[in-house]
Amino acid sequence: MANNLSSRFFVILLFLLATLWSIDALDGICNLMVETRGYKCEEHEVVTEDGYILNMQRIPFGLAGETPGKRPPVLLQHGLLMDAITWLLSPPDQSLALILADSGFDVWLVSSRGTKYSLSHQTLSPDNAAYWDFTWDELAAYDLPASIQFVNDFTGQKLHYVGHSQGTLIALASFSKGQLVDKLRSAALLSPIGFLGEMTSPLARIGVESFISQALYWLGINEFNPRGDAVTQLLMNICKNPGVDCTHLLTSFTGANCCMNSSIIDVFLRHEPQPTSTKNMIHLSQMVKGGTIQMYDYGNEDENNKHYGQPTPPVYNMKNIPKDFPLLLSHGGADALSDVKDVQHLVDNLKDHDKDKIVVQYIDNYAHADYVMGVNARETVYEPLMAFFRLY
Repeated sequence: MANNLSSRFFVILLFLLATLWSIDALDGICNLMVETRGYKCEEHEVVTEDGYILNMQRIPFGLAGETPGKRPPVLLQHGLLMDAITWLLSPPDQSLALILADSGFDVWLVSSRGTKYSLSHQTLSPDNAAYWDFTWDELAAYDLPASIQFVNDFTGQKLHYVGHSQGTLIALASFSKGQLVDKLRSAALLSPIGFLGEMTSPLARIGVESFISQALYWLGINEFNPRGDAVTQLLMNICKNPGVDCTHLLTSFTGANCCMNSSIIDVFLRHEPQPTSTKNMIHLSQMVKGGTIQMYDYGNEDENNKHYGQPTPPVYNMKNIPKDFPLLLSHGGADALSDVKDVQHLVDNLKDHDKDKIVVQYIDNYAHADYVMGVNARETVYEPLMAFFRLY
């Protein structure tokens, strides 16, 4: 009986969210989330090498107005199933994007391909299966370089980088190839994802073990849309599993977030979650099952040879990240996605990093969403983050 009630609640919730989401789609992020709070905001478009058109916002200064001198640019990159609104969900004095703007930074936000505000492509439509033929490999190879290059060219300055969740994964993948670091001053990685083998999230773990993403792919569903009928039905089935309480969906996915007001959940659900490709979800599942960080595995030697010139996917070697590149890693003890053991695995791979160029912050009661919606995130995470940036 409880499982049936949970499933009905889940369906009603997603229907209401889909309605609100379609209304919000009529407005841009500047108009919806920034200018209404009194901040200046600019809308920009970034075109990737493979033709995707990314939506980007710039908040050039804070409420105090423009001041003399150059303001150091900082690019904020959201995580999986999110978009740039990630950084604007909380009140102005708690939202990282606005805190940075008020603290003297030139703030840039970008939404990854496939999300609501970055659905355009030079030749492909989202209705075309080829549009969704990407994983986080392409985010690391195309989206991130295009975004960083755009800000670098526009401002004429190197920039700081903040990533959350998948936004840390794509940065680590790029850095491991020695890419982008010449255009950056430093990087702050919140809930860092380098490895996923120890992930404890009940919702995500059952999804992986049930081959949810593969099932969608076999059915020809190339867009993984959390609000779509196919994903909703499959998630409803997951909700019937013991240990997964879908009336507390965020906790089942991210871990028990310590520091979020209930009111922030209403704002969050109005704008999120966002789509990605089903292929991307399969790639992340491969990381969970394999405990490795490597490129997408096409499942057989012939296909891998065709794409990579070798029978197995190339590995992103975290030990190759330049040892003198300034890194801040902040992770939480209650995080069910960026598990403590996986983060320690990443830190172990960085053991030869210059000691004065790496900071690892551990927050015992923080879970995944606290980093972007916690009421005390300013004092706990953002103030130390800005202090780290000011060193560089």
